[in-house]
Amino acid sequence: MSHRAGFVSIIGKPNAGKSTLMNALVGEKMSIITPKAQTTRHRILGIVNTDDYQIVFSDTPGVIKPHYALQESMMHQVEGSIVDADLILLVTDINESYDEGDVLEKLEGSLAPLVVLINKIDKSDEDTVKQKVEFWQQKLNPKAVFAISALHDHNIKAIMDFVLENLPEHPAYYEKDFLTDRNDRFFASEMIREQVFKQYKKEIPYSTEVIITEFIEGEDLYRISAEIIVERDSQKNIIIGKNGEMLKIVGTYARRSMEEFFQRKIFLQMFVKVISDWRSKKNYLKKFGYED
Repeated sequence: MSHRAGFVSIIGKPNAGKSTLMNALVGEKMSIITPKAQTTRHRILGIVNTDDYQIVFSDTPGVIKPHYALQESMMHQVEGSIVDADLILLVTDINESYDEGDVLEKLEGSLAPLVVLINKIDKSDEDTVKQKVEFWQQKLNPKAVFAISALHDHNIKAIMDFVLENLPEHPAYYEKDFLTDRNDRFFASEMIREQVFKQYKKEIPYSTEVIITEFIEGEDLYRISAEIIVERDSQKNIIIGKNGEMLKIVGTYARRSMEEFFQRKIFLQMFVKVISDWRSKKNYLKKFGYED
């Protein structure tokens, strides 16, 4: 039997549930999930391997109109993912308005087959789901429309079966033991950033970046040092909190996530550093891994 392999791009607006879907499809926690929109900043690959096939899922930042250099970099990653795709999964929220202008603009000119996934149907009723299915069939004439709940694994197997049927014949793109294109440092930084999104309100999470400055792997213990970058002194004070209490909470939860993920004890140190307006400075974006 011939081997099949392909790239499957997951795109949609912020808060459509792309990261939850990615994790459900890959069966591993690859993308951070928080209640806030625009959590994903990088394109993250999750790779599913068997002897017969390799599916390379690509979770991308939510599609927005960019207002500064960081968001421009995020949108370049979405465009790159669409260009590479053998199949595109467009994730929409059942409760989203029909205005998907920014997303549809990105899809223009793509020759890859399109599948629409109407997510979060557990928060809706049958009539609304039917209306949405009909709307998307007329609007985009996709190869398929699935009504799903990524959170509750509803219809995930049907999506996987569909993806497999539509994979091109091709040798594997990555080694068969690869789960992702990202290294352990990246996942450590994302676990800290996930807690920043969960523990702080308003603009704080969007103004922060997490850099791993030290990652020492021992047999039983990983020693990890991280810098949380913010844009202003006032944000630094909020991140640290009174007597360092807030930073302690972030550290506790991030460490638990890391211990579960790496299956090792973790010694975690965190420092907070101010770099004014880093989101608009190309040199810092490049240093932090946001390539154009």
